[in-house]
Order: sequence, then structure tokens, then C-alpha cells
Amino acid sequence: MTAEQIIFYIATGFILVSALMVVTTRNLIHAALWLVATLFGVAVVYATLDASFLAVVQVVVYIGAIAIMFIFAVMLTKRNLLDHVPQTNSNWPWAAGIAALTGAGLLYTASQLSTFGAQRPALSGDALMNLGKALVSPDAFVLPFEVASILLLAALIGAVYLAKK
Repeated sequence: MTAEQIIFYIATGFILVSALMVVTTRNLIHAALWLVATLFGVAVVYATLDASFLAVVQVVVYIGAIAIMFIFAVMLTKRNLLDHVPQTNSNWPWAAGIAALTGAGLLYTASQLSTFGAQRPALSGDALMNLGKALVSPDAFVLPFEVASILLLAALIGAVYLAKK
């Protein structure tokens, strides 16, 4: 087992534990911080898979923008952050069993693939260059890219407006 595989398995375990903490913690701010930890673990997995662009996008967009905006929105609305109702219902064992079976099925399917654990081919820089050009080209994705940025700005302004009341 190589060092890259060890890091991959450690990051995967970290992701699973922190994702479990996101859905089981009672404090909303703590859940948001566990979400940031989960997203950082996903960035580490991307880095171990030689997908450096996706790792950077994961950190910048998801951790740097969306998760932090979520934390700001929660803090600015000044709601009671501790929920006093039960966090689970009576069907949680069924959901846990189905999740475990689904995970086992995915692992079994992945282990049956002939490329499981094989080395990946090196990626060329042309794919990233084409993606960058597509994001700013008027003929491609510049409009959805700008609409997404305006939507995020509107959400931030809305959170500040709600906080001022």
C-alpha cells in the first residue's frame, strides 16, 4: 500500500466521521463547522486523485464561499442555535441499515471493476485551459457563471438585511 492510498483512506474515514457529526450535532454552528471539515476532507481526496483543480475549487468555492456564507447567515439571524426537539425519529435504524447496505453495495461494485486501484493516466493542461476559456467565453458559460455570482451576492445582502431588523 502506497502513501497516497494511506492518505486517501485516512481522508475518507475523516470525511465519514465529520459528515456523521454534521447530521448528529445539536448546535447549528458546530454542524456548519463540521460541514467545513467534511468539505476539506473531500478536497484532500481530490488532491490524492491528482485532481488539483477540483481540490482548489472545493476549497475556494465550497469552503470559502458557501459554508462561510452559511455560518454568517446563521450568526446574523440571531436564532436560538440549540434545538430542543429530538434530532432523530423512530425510523433511524431503517435509514442507517439502508445506508450501510448502499455503502456495502458500492464498495462491492467498485472492487469488481478491473480498474480499481489502478494508476490513473496523467492529465494534460489542455482540459483546464478549455474549461477556463469556456467559463469566460460569451458563447459558452459566462452567463450562468455571472448569474451564480449575483445569486450569492443577493443571498449575502439578504442575510445582512435580515440581521439589521
